[in-house]
Amino acid sequence: MAKKKKSEIDASSLWGIDMGGTKIEGVILKSAKNPEVLFRDRVPTEADQGYDHILHQVKKLVDMMKKEAGFLPKRIGIGTPGTNDPKLGTMKNCNSVVLNGMPMKTDLEKLLKVKLEMANDADCFALAETRFGVVKEQFPDARVVFGVIMGTGVGGGIVVDGRAIVGLQGIAGEWGHNFLHESGGPCYCGKSGCVENVISGPALERYYFKETGNKKPLKDIVALAESKVDPTAQKTMIRLIEYFGLALSVIINILDPDVIVIGGGVGNIDQLYDRGLDSVKKYVFNNRLDTPIVRPSLGDSAGVFGAAYLVS
Repeated sequence: MAKKKKSEIDASSLWGIDMGGTKIEGVILKSAKNPEVLFRDRVPTEADQGYDHILHQVKKLVDMMKKEAGFLPKRIGIGTPGTNDPKLGTMKNCNSVVLNGMPMKTDLEKLLKVKLEMANDADCFALAETRFGVVKEQFPDARVVFGVIMGTGVGGGIVVDGRAIVGLQGIAGEWGHNFLHESGGPCYCGKSGCVENVISGPALERYYFKETGNKKPLKDIVALAESKVDPTAQKTMIRLIEYFGLALSVIINILDPDVIVIGGGVGNIDQLYDRGLDSVKKYVFNNRLDTPIVRPSLGDSAGVFGAAYLVS
């Protein structure tokens, strides 16, 4: 992992932690204007050992960062697998369910003895790609950015003028739980037909299985569709493209962002960037589609870099 001499890490550095389901990653960036990586390392999450253990794994990582830097900063940014409820001060909507209902921000601030800025992983993704990634590279004048996560779930983050917008209830950008189509069926959130239940990776795999009785990973379904040897695989991709356009058009109609960045495993499907654009154009409330819809440039780095930028 990347490490530098203590003398290169000073008070202008940005510290970020990305809490994932299997790993917790930390980074120290030189500064907001010069995001050179001075330190980067990780520890296992080990969520099966419970809430307190996760907190102490975060502390273990911060202690490693403190040892490398020789000091603790005034603030650390943390990207989480869910949302800290602004009103209740407890976690919600976490896929690491042991965190739900827990006052994690308060508990971590007591444990680490440092102030934390917290946002969910989709917010951090959008912030990183805006401040450091593809938006900065290709659209430096963009003011409003929508970052999409399409993978095991469907989420989103909004960045305005370089700042993540969390919202009054901490749910800004959560387009994955808008209603899309009744064929999606019941969702874990308690509603039915959610975007996540129609165009996430598992949802597409379920659709293919329902149609064929064969269980296949999404990458195989995509390959079969591209080779044009499996009509049901092609039908699955047509379903994705159609509902991708319909779902994303709602975001454009409401937010009208300067650029949309698509992350997550489903976001790697090439058809989203040609036929998918045609589908968005069909549904958007305009006679054309000007909105750039692009791939990210930071890969797995986005979450931890975005967490660091929470304190810039």
